[in-house]
Amino acid sequence: MTSPSTSLSLVDTDPAELAVDAVVIGLHSQTVEAAEPVAGFAGTLLLATGAESIAAAFDGRLTETLALLGATGSPGEVVKLATLGTVSAPLVAAVGLGPEPTGAAPGPETLRRAAASAVRALAGAERVALTLPLPDDEDAPAALRAAAEGALLGAYRFAGYKTRPQPTRRPAVASVAVHVPDAADERAQAEITRAGVVARAVARTRDWVNTAPNELRPPSFADAVAAAAREVGLGVEVLDEQALADGGYGGILAVGLGSAAPPRLVKLSYVPAGAGSDGSDGSVRRVALVGKGITFDTGGVSIKPSQGMWEMKSDMAGAAAVAATMLAVAELKPAVAVTAYLPMAENMPSATAYRPGDVVTMYNGKRVEVLNTDAEGRMVLGDAMARACEDGCDYLVETSTLTGGQVVALGKRVAGVMGSTELCRRVQQAGDAAGEPTWPMPLPDDVRKGMDSEVADISQVNASMDRAGHMLQGGIFLREFVADEVPWAHIDIAGPSYHSGEATGYWSKGGTGVPVRTLLELVDDIAAND
Repeated sequence: MTSPSTSLSLVDTDPAELAVDAVVIGLHSQTVEAAEPVAGFAGTLLLATGAESIAAAFDGRLTETLALLGATGSPGEVVKLATLGTVSAPLVAAVGLGPEPTGAAPGPETLRRAAASAVRALAGAERVALTLPLPDDEDAPAALRAAAEGALLGAYRFAGYKTRPQPTRRPAVASVAVHVPDAADERAQAEITRAGVVARAVARTRDWVNTAPNELRPPSFADAVAAAAREVGLGVEVLDEQALADGGYGGILAVGLGSAAPPRLVKLSYVPAGAGSDGSDGSVRRVALVGKGITFDTGGVSIKPSQGMWEMKSDMAGAAAVAATMLAVAELKPAVAVTAYLPMAENMPSATAYRPGDVVTMYNGKRVEVLNTDAEGRMVLGDAMARACEDGCDYLVETSTLTGGQVVALGKRVAGVMGSTELCRRVQQAGDAAGEPTWPMPLPDDVRKGMDSEVADISQVNASMDRAGHMLQGGIFLREFVADEVPWAHIDIAGPSYHSGEATGYWSKGGTGVPVRTLLELVDDIAAND
């Protein structure tokens, strides 16, 4: 697996004098009505704030030259220009920021995507400087953090398994310097440090998701997470198949029955200094994070179609994200206790696999009628969520690649969030701040009624096998395993967790790392405001 090797720093030297291999500037698109057009060109371009000294070195002809090269200023577009000695850097890369915002700098998400696009396009360069427009008001920290995160995430690449070097694959940018008014400013330095921690967590998530499923089965996944957690000082507990059987984790065990690689439940714990052994004394808020860790999902006996099944290696993206979030929490040290529960299993068809028609006794004693073995995620999550509530928590947040219904309803970029109204609102706000949008979905009574079972407490899916409200069925099932007094949120990341297309913005092909940044924003919010 890989880890981000791109270094990050601040610089306040005049951009025209920076001793780097490439300097990145921002470029806005403008309508003809907004300004006088460049003679001979359709439309106009506008250099973003921060590029003034570079524009002066080009005698005011930089936008005209970029237009000749085809630049339009559209978001994410990168146009490179050899400087021929006009400035210290041999290359200028203009990245599109879209139309200039009225009376404001571009928003954090625009900067995050622009920085990523530029750094990815400059692969092969050793040193790159970003001179993107950053606000000089209270929004400056968020904008700086976004640009820094984007730069590091744009540099990410998975090592893969090729046995021969790829001559067309240029090495990632080795170092990125972000231009700011004062490189010694402590607040700016703190944002850069945090961006590095967050980007490492996202990269770790992507690495785990991108790993071949034969190399990351439940025992090896549990071992990898436990080793990484111990290294940063987190508390670690790993339940093997015998401990799961002794503890009554019927859902996790049922899903793992069909595989030669037995299931696991990994618990990771962080307690801030001075909060007692586990935070249960009330001195700090306690947050439980739960992530689905199905290392490969064939659908079991209710087997999936073969087309696209290879992407089911990403069915552990929720657990990967939660585990990596915990690694970041250990570094960031928020004033809130955070505990993670990662149920891991491989859903395989075999002579020992669980079947439609089985009745499974879950960790909290509820009995579930299995109607579709491909609805395995909710089975392992139910056990883990019940354990989290038994251990005690003030908030419970669970994330999983749970339903294809999420993709149908909300697409590949927006996650669905269900649960307690106020906590879902906070999750949505955290996602908006992080650039990982969510949308609140209901948990209707009529959908729950359709999951009534004649032989058990609840059926795992709609008893008539009606897929209407499929995403909502998943959320309603999980609600059965949350204690009444615990605010909870379920984040369905079936679409946003894996990107099968070409790289775009700060998303590389494969695992995306969603929703690591949302979870960290939420933990910060709880630590600061509760």
